[in-house]
Parts: sequence; structure tokens; C-alpha cells
Amino acid sequence: MATFDDHPDTASPGRTAAARPSAGEADRTPGAPAAAPTPLPRRLAGVELLLVLGVSLGASGVRALLSFVGSVTRPEGLAAQQAVLAGSAAPGRPWLDLAWQLYYIGAALVPVALVAYLLLREGGSLRTSLGCDLRRPLGDLGRGTAVAAAIGGTGLLLYLGARASGANLTVVPSTLPDVWWRIPILVGQSLENAIVEEVIVLGFLVHRLRGMGWGWSSVVATSSLVRGSYHLYQGIGGFVGNVAMGVVFCFLYRRWGRVMPLLVAHALIDIVAFVGFVLLAGRVSWLPTG
Repeated sequence: MATFDDHPDTASPGRTAAARPSAGEADRTPGAPAAAPTPLPRRLAGVELLLVLGVSLGASGVRALLSFVGSVTRPEGLAAQQAVLAGSAAPGRPWLDLAWQLYYIGAALVPVALVAYLLLREGGSLRTSLGCDLRRPLGDLGRGTAVAAAIGGTGLLLYLGARASGANLTVVPSTLPDVWWRIPILVGQSLENAIVEEVIVLGFLVHRLRGMGWGWSSVVATSSLVRGSYHLYQGIGGFVGNVAMGVVFCFLYRRWGRVMPLLVAHALIDIVAFVGFVLLAGRVSWLPTG
């Protein structure tokens, strides 16, 4: 995909400081922007995209599909089953549990570092290629908050309706113990989810597919279906809701040219879901807990 901003001037791989400049570099007027980096060969770009998905959300999609098959083939209905999003890794041992939770968050962010490296290697970056940076904090926060309010409320209604119809499992955002680090870990997991999903399945996937010459409708369909696939473990409602969210996010990304407002929106949606569940579970009648 054509990037939304110009790429920064970057040195070619393996070149030392004493290397002799090329003729093009010698002739370029000081301060003039560098030429756009050479696009990756189509096959290489596709392989890189598949590898990134294979170590991150693509693998999660396969796992979610297997989980869904297991759920629908059980004797009890979907609504009678639970999908736990954040559970204890070491019950009764809070410090070990905390260590595991921090490990999960850190390990999940490694594919994002891989994306950053691949973009840097081609002459781009998370900032210039995807618009993932902190240059416009107020604008990104304002847009993200508005999107989160619209999608979060709609998503909650869709979930409650899907569960009531028997098309969705009961989603339990947290079964973490009531310890001092529960809320910080849930906020950390929300941020991790937002960073991983929006950088990979929105920013990088769209960037790569557009760069490979895909049409916009095909890009939107692919990004949205991948987003829905790794939520399929929650049931049909989780799949449909996230596909719809993916379509909206793709069009907003195209309009704004930045991943960051959508990353903010995703983080806010998850924080409200995780922390809201902890605060409201068992205290309000409309929130299913199991």
C-alpha cells in the first residue's frame, strides 16, 4: 500500500559511515527529501506478511477456530459455556501469577517488534508507514474516545443479544484473583491487545496488501475477516461483531491515515470491558458472569 507519509532518509543495509556515496546521493541537494524506498517484490512482501500472521494473530485465528469447533460439539449450549479472557496462571501463588502475566504481555508484543523491524528494513517505520506514534496525542485521544464510545456500546448490545440467542459463549473478561496488581495487569493486557491487533491486522496487513496491488475492497475484507477469526472462540457474536469493527476501522484508517486513533479506541474499549467487569460483576443483573 502507498504509505500515508514520506519515508525518512535511511542508509542501505550493511553500509558503513566511510562508504562512498552513490552518484544519486552526491547530486541530491542537501535537505531535499530522500527518494521513496524501492517496493518489496510481491512474493517477498506476501511471505513476510504470512510469517508475521503465523507467529501472531493468524495462529490465534486457527486456535480460535479449533476452540469454537470444540464448543459447538459439546452437549451444552454455547451460552452455558465460558470464554475466559484473562485467567490466573498460578492460582494461590500471586507473585508467580504476576510474573506469568507480565511474561504473556511481553511475549505477545514480540511480533510488533518484528513488524517494526520489517518496516525499518524497507525504509519506513511504524510512524511513517502506519501512523503509529505520539505526535498528535490530543487529536488521537479525541478521535479514539469517540470511536470507542460508538463501537463499545454497540458491541455490548450485540454480545448480549448473541448470548441470549444461544450464538455466543458467556465472555468472562477476568478471573484474576483480587490482589493489588489485578487492575494494572488488566490495563496492561488491554494496551497489549490494542497494540498487537491494530499494528498487525490493521496497519501492517493493509500496508502490505496495498503494496502488493490489492484492491481496497479485498483489503478491507481480508483485514476484517482475520480480525473476526481470532475472536471466534467467543462464538458467532464475537466473530460477527469483530468483523464489523474491522470494516469500520479500515475505513477510518484510510480516512485519517493513522493507526494511532484506532489503537486508542481499541485500548479504551478493552479497558472498560476488563475493569468494568471486575467492578460490576455480581452487582448488576444485566451482566452475565457464567
